[in-house]
Amino acid sequence: MDAAGYTLIARQSGLAAEMRAIANNIANAETTGFRREGIVFAEHVRRVAGGEPSLSIAAAEARTISPVQGALATTGGPLDLAIEGEGFFLVATPAGERLTRAGAFALSAAGDLVTQEGHPLLDAGGAPLFVPPGTADLAVAADGTVSAAGRFLGQVGVVVPADPQGLAREAGTLFAAAGGTLPADDAQVRQGMLERANVAPIAELTRMIEVQRAYELGQSLADRDHERQRAALETLGRR
Repeated sequence: MDAAGYTLIARQSGLAAEMRAIANNIANAETTGFRREGIVFAEHVRRVAGGEPSLSIAAAEARTISPVQGALATTGGPLDLAIEGEGFFLVATPAGERLTRAGAFALSAAGDLVTQEGHPLLDAGGAPLFVPPGTADLAVAADGTVSAAGRFLGQVGVVVPADPQGLAREAGTLFAAAGGTLPADDAQVRQGMLERANVAPIAELTRMIEVQRAYELGQSLADRDHERQRAALETLGRR
């Protein structure tokens, strides 16, 4: 295969990856705490011996997670929490501590605050937040302090990744922070609110059309190149 063929394959593969990311964004436009994802294209350049021009090829090698905050929607639910500003809730999963912006919490049978998937919400010290059975008038302050009838119960852990570039989506609204986490100093917790996805469906649909057209153009070029090579082989075969 010649250089043009490799370039075309890399281009089509990258466009297909971007199409999958856009489709996932659209599918999660109504998912609480979802963060929009994009694709980063990188160019690889290789020096060629003998003074020939260098070779380069582009590939979609990384995903970016939009840091833009989604709109906050008022629910009035005492266990619904949203973060205003930078930061993530810290939760415990079977694979270890993970980050999320999805704040629709509930009480487990054991009295722990948990996510919709059953992952315990952790406090500032990394321990599950326990709410005694029968507790009423649960209040969560802007700094994450959880109390009931004036009695301190704990403080919601709000963190930021130590390395923002090391943040990686694992599934849905869960993220892993490869470089660890740090306390989020400027974030505020809002009780009775949830953060909507930071996805603009119209913008995503527009981008999807652009990517689809670019992919179809690349496929057309591939078909023409294939036809050119086939015609050349037929001509050489008749000699």
